[in-house]
Amino acid sequence: MKRREFLSKSFKVGAFAGSVFTIPGFYNNNFSSKSYASSNYDLVAIKGGEPDIMFDEAIKQLGGMQNFVKKNQKVVVKPNIGWDVVPELGANTNPKLISRVIEHCFNAGAKEVYVFDNTCDDWRRCYDRSGIESAVKNAKGQIVPGNSESYYQSVSIKNGKKLTNAKVHELVLDCDVFINIPVLKHHSSTQLSIAMKNLMGIVWDRRYWHRNDLHQCIADFSAFGNKPTLNIIDAYNVMKKNGPRGVSKADVVVMKSQIISKDIVAADAASAKLFGMEPENIGYIKLANQLGAGKMDLNSLQIKRIIL
Repeated sequence: MKRREFLSKSFKVGAFAGSVFTIPGFYNNNFSSKSYASSNYDLVAIKGGEPDIMFDEAIKQLGGMQNFVKKNQKVVVKPNIGWDVVPELGANTNPKLISRVIEHCFNAGAKEVYVFDNTCDDWRRCYDRSGIESAVKNAKGQIVPGNSESYYQSVSIKNGKKLTNAKVHELVLDCDVFINIPVLKHHSSTQLSIAMKNLMGIVWDRRYWHRNDLHQCIADFSAFGNKPTLNIIDAYNVMKKNGPRGVSKADVVVMKSQIISKDIVAADAASAKLFGMEPENIGYIKLANQLGAGKMDLNSLQIKRIIL
């Protein structure tokens, strides 16, 4: 399907570099505490505010959205919208964060901003109940479906060990900027669902991945597929068990945090630490690091930490 045909069918801040924070395993001395010029950070970790306010401050530390989005560019934003549940369950990306990211993209000069996911539950209900559809529309973005195979085009995964080809949503293949915005949560098959796992929502046949070494397929696609321009990890409401769909609010811890990085492996490694797990114990993070998709060693990175 041609792009035009597809579209016609779619419808107060306290910043403390190097501070020792209280979240075990993440906001502590396991990370480098050097100070660097803002645009040179590999990763920004922020906590203590609302999703939109945290993003406002965090993106400044990477030089602003204008470092990633230029005038008249087409932007695709990929949240997790996979589940027909309310935001408080932590199964989907926080809608306040999505809205604010879109606003930053337009302020940086974006011509178009599209949002979609290949959902697990019915896509219409997921888009509505997650709050993301209304958030996108309020920010003047365009939310489009991912529910038909006709939207996807075949690509080769060069040197993939288990995954050698995939059908990828044409918006991702045709965009200038690809922004990946997953939610950090527990996952029954992979222990954690974060940035690399979120990329399963831009492909058509996810069942193949589950049948053919899920961790290796995630790593293969992250190393050799369409890499996001920016990864923004929503860790505001974090589902600690019974993921990925969630069962009750009792499974959720309010962490009020975000992690932002161009490096998808670093973003997932830092998120694993925030969750309370070691990155090397998450199969796809370790495999993606070995394939050169990014850096798992957080001590080698230039990191900015912020408390609001």
